[in-house]
Amino acid sequence: MEISSPASPQNPSLNSMNKLEREGKKEDIKQDQSTKSTDGSASIQFHQEKEKEMMQQSTKQKTGLRYWLLLLINYFSLFAGSISSSLLSRYYFIHGGSSRWVSTWVQSAGFPLLLLLIYLPRLFNCTYRRPFSLFTPKLLLLSVLIGLAMGLNNFLFSWGISYLSVSTSSLLLSSQLAFNLLLSVILVKQKLSFTNVNCVFLLTLSSILLALGSSHDRPEGVTKTHYFLGFFSILGAGLLFALYLPVIEMVYRKIHSYEMVMEMQVVMEIAATVLATVGMVSNGGYEDMRNESRLRFDLGPVGYWLTVGFNVVSWQMCFMGTAGLVFLTTSLTGGICMTALLPMNVVGGVLVYGDSFGGSKAVSTVLCLWGFCSYVYGEYVKMKREREELNQGMEMADSASDSV
Repeated sequence: MEISSPASPQNPSLNSMNKLEREGKKEDIKQDQSTKSTDGSASIQFHQEKEKEMMQQSTKQKTGLRYWLLLLINYFSLFAGSISSSLLSRYYFIHGGSSRWVSTWVQSAGFPLLLLLIYLPRLFNCTYRRPFSLFTPKLLLLSVLIGLAMGLNNFLFSWGISYLSVSTSSLLLSSQLAFNLLLSVILVKQKLSFTNVNCVFLLTLSSILLALGSSHDRPEGVTKTHYFLGFFSILGAGLLFALYLPVIEMVYRKIHSYEMVMEMQVVMEIAATVLATVGMVSNGGYEDMRNESRLRFDLGPVGYWLTVGFNVVSWQMCFMGTAGLVFLTTSLTGGICMTALLPMNVVGGVLVYGDSFGGSKAVSTVLCLWGFCSYVYGEYVKMKREREELNQGMEMADSASDSV
């Protein structure tokens, strides 16, 4: 008798069972592969949609109505504050004010105005966020140190403007843009371009031309020594302010709300005010302000305190506008916007105080405007190119999502 093996053709039932088992395993493998493929496709699609959403959110943040409205408010604040603070600071010295510490103090003493803007939304239940609740010890220390540097910058500016005309000091401050660009490249990795370098070159040339051709343009009673002392004080203020801009840009990259920008500004201005107050106390304190208002200021006490009060408000607008622009754009853009206002300060000095406007000052103003316009054009081309690249990236993300 012949015995058949289990796999032999003579045992059809076992063969069919083995065949069904093999086909079942193949089907399970196909299902596993299909499941993995589906999971992988879903994961890829999820990440693509997430990337697309982030790009759309970034575009919305930079082009939304709230962004542009906030940017416009900050630029108007900088525009009004910069021009009025320069004119009022000079007005203080022209009419008998002599304390550079008072002129320094008014530049930062307006921080209570910011406290109103910070706490009013909380009082009216417009926000659930507690003011200063996100401050860390590190952020507090940074704000205090930056505020002390701001106080020193304010003192150098007050010292310089007491010896220089408004138009001369304003044009000299344009040199801060060269320092700003250099420090932005080092600290915040700002990319160099032809428009950046061209703008810095023209503005630096403008300042050098002004220094060589305007030493005779001195306010009455200012010696040549005092003129150059004021000249280098303004340059020092420009250097410190150029350092201030990229440093706060680095700090602002770690915060994500405009409310925290105002809170940081309050802490910085408190530190600067403390420094100015110490200087005032060492030179007679507030008693000296009272004597100055009664005896030395030729417009009387009312005119004196109005001048001081408007100075406080104008400087607050200037600094808050600058901080807002740096937060919303970049430190270099903030410096450029300030430079754009320098010709307006020059015109203001000529119209209000009768400053001379000779050939060297006219050429300096033209160079300043030329440099600014070249930078604005370069930034426009850059933004247009970035917008096109962003749109292409979103289109590629859409096509990849559709193919999946």
